[in-house]
Amino acid sequence: MPSAAPAPDGIVVMGRVLVPHGVRGWVKVQPVSQAPEALLDYATWWMRSPRDSTWREVRKTAGRMHSGVLLVALAGVANREDALALRGAEVGVPRAALPRTKKDEIYWVDLEGLAVVNREGAMLGEVAEVLAHGAHPLLRVARPAGEVGPDRLIPYVPAIVDRVDLAARRIDVDWGEDF
Repeated sequence: MPSAAPAPDGIVVMGRVLVPHGVRGWVKVQPVSQAPEALLDYATWWMRSPRDSTWREVRKTAGRMHSGVLLVALAGVANREDALALRGAEVGVPRAALPRTKKDEIYWVDLEGLAVVNREGAMLGEVAEVLAHGAHPLLRVARPAGEVGPDRLIPYVPAIVDRVDLAARRIDVDWGEDF
């Protein structure tokens, strides 16, 4: 993996390295943001291997979108074996480097950890992650401690999400406890 450097606070994961691409060290990166090509706007990325929790700074030297994935060349990654060593690594950028949101915009990462409460006041759980899923994003909501059952998948659409209150760390939804 490329050079170690102190990671800035608040790295936002925006992709994951899938596999090498070709023999010259390029990699395929699966973007996990609403604007998949946005990761190409950053010359410096931070990467974290699935085998190591340390974020490392990496310079992107070239890249392009191709069939829904990013094809990318990274400094210090010169051949297929180097690229193969990056398989599964998370790719991120510092939160401070992201553009400011507009008045009614929210970054998906800001929803993680928020409590989800339905109209009857029942605590449904906490947002574990936001999944890009076809027509609309889904909130994967981990059930409250002690409650048995699989995580809930709640569509993140205006018909279901009544309110997001970042200050109160809460999302109000029209969603039944038995869903």
